[in-house]
Amino acid sequence: MAKAVSPPPRQKPATDHFPQAKATSAMNWTPWLPLRALSGWTPRDLNRDLVAGLTLAAIAIPEQMATARLGGFAPEIGFFAFVAGSVAFALFGANRHLSAGADSTITPLFAGGLAVLAASGSPHYLALASMLALMVGLIVTLSGVFRLGWVADLLSVPVTTGFLAGIAVHIIVSQLPGLLGLPAENGETVRRIGEIAGNLHLTNPWSLGLGLGVFGTVFCAERISARIPGALIGMVLATSAVAVFGLRDRGVEVLGALPNGLPQAGLPFASPGDVQALVPLALLIAIVVMVQTAATSRSFAPQQGDAPDVNRDFVGVGAGSIASGLFGAFAVNASPPRTAIVSQSGGRSQVAGLLAAAIVLALGAFGGGLLADVPQAALAGVLLFVAQHILRWKVFANVYRQAPVEFALILITMAAIVVLPIETGVAIGIGLSLLHGIWSATQTQPIELEQVPGTSVWWPPGEPAAGEQLPGVLVAAFQAPLSFVNADRFKRGLVDLVDARSESVKLVVLEASNIVEIDYTAAQALVETITHCRKAGAIFAIARMESLRAQAALARFGIADLIGPQRIFHSVDAAIRALGPDQQPQQQDKTK
Repeated sequence: MAKAVSPPPRQKPATDHFPQAKATSAMNWTPWLPLRALSGWTPRDLNRDLVAGLTLAAIAIPEQMATARLGGFAPEIGFFAFVAGSVAFALFGANRHLSAGADSTITPLFAGGLAVLAASGSPHYLALASMLALMVGLIVTLSGVFRLGWVADLLSVPVTTGFLAGIAVHIIVSQLPGLLGLPAENGETVRRIGEIAGNLHLTNPWSLGLGLGVFGTVFCAERISARIPGALIGMVLATSAVAVFGLRDRGVEVLGALPNGLPQAGLPFASPGDVQALVPLALLIAIVVMVQTAATSRSFAPQQGDAPDVNRDFVGVGAGSIASGLFGAFAVNASPPRTAIVSQSGGRSQVAGLLAAAIVLALGAFGGGLLADVPQAALAGVLLFVAQHILRWKVFANVYRQAPVEFALILITMAAIVVLPIETGVAIGIGLSLLHGIWSATQTQPIELEQVPGTSVWWPPGEPAAGEQLPGVLVAAFQAPLSFVNADRFKRGLVDLVDARSESVKLVVLEASNIVEIDYTAAQALVETITHCRKAGAIFAIARMESLRAQAALARFGIADLIGPQRIFHSVDAAIRALGPDQQPQQQDKTK
């Protein structure tokens, strides 16, 4: 009889922490000390950080202005959001390159949600935006503190692609009036498209030319090098054209001089009813922020090859939103394009982000007059470039070709965000992503494995070589976590496999290498399956259950005792050698 196997040695779970900052106990607070993203910095890194900081500022200035205008805020509010996000992340984040600030992905979300509660640009609107920033920041920060980085995986790639496509449509529709020199439109996206189409004959060619010129400048600059500040170059040229050719007199709308000064810190005023109304919107935006922050953090890993600390980066970005809300701005987000700029420019640490923040802050505090002749169409051109940039055409094509069912998720999510209120569309996208994951898990069926000829390997049936079955032995696998969503399908499928065998099955081996979890409902289904096998005269054994959580579940639900620890094996081959039909006569008494 085979010797009962003991559980494999407990392995250290994978984490998102840097190796040098791993917590060794619940009382180790070293990973949470401030200025983590500046650790190891030396004066020799200053030159690279200086170049990266100047490049980042050149990219951020026009982008932050345009994003603020997209949300219905004065351009300087975008500067303050960038400064708050950059400084807070440098203090509390971990990634050396990540740039946090105003972001065009979430701006349409909260702008659409806030517009339902207050008139865009009104004092009430501004106060609600600041309160929303505090709420989003608190949710994201607490998610990092309690290590909820897994929340970032709630959105599948197709749903995320559809979400970004819908956001891109919102950006394009919102910026077309500024590009064409038409009056700003409000209301539902579909209605705004109709009104813009009806007013096309009123297009101002000078505005259109300026906007397309800025768009073309940014587009060409990026094709040459991402480090070229195409948006800044385009806006300088457009502003110069307004001043030199007197385009104000030709109907070109400009920003006008911005007020100089620094924002005052303070809690925004919002009634309890306002806060309650903002809760669903805050949760939706927080999820989007976590998804984008995790993607950015993982895409730009530390230089030493350490794993990204997603949870710590949540704390940094969340703190940025809290600081932004306290200074009268709006929620911030991690920016993949700006983070790429810092990385590609040779930035060594968050010193680059702090230098960029200092430049932007100086412009907001003292340089408002320099921006008086910036045309609205130039900002529209910048945002149109952003919109086409977040449309993932390659993902569209790949999903359409490789997974048509999931391509439908892209279209449904995109349509929901465009046609419905934007926060409703995002909620539908998140729901679709979760339902798709659950549906995928429910489609798993137990499969009968076959022995690869001449080996001890058991494999799913198929080409190129036909496998073998041993008389009286059924080896089955279930290639998914075992939970309430698929418990009944598991039970019925395995029972059918046992009953379908023409000869009497004497041994059933569950190959469990892919079963990483077993919940209560699934445990009951497994018990019923074991009972059925015993009534059919077969011994039930488990092989290759490698998951520590699944092993613990076997013990917790009493399944290990029901089966008997002597019938849990490291391999299918070991189970058959110990319990196969040739061995059963001498151990028949021990199977009951």
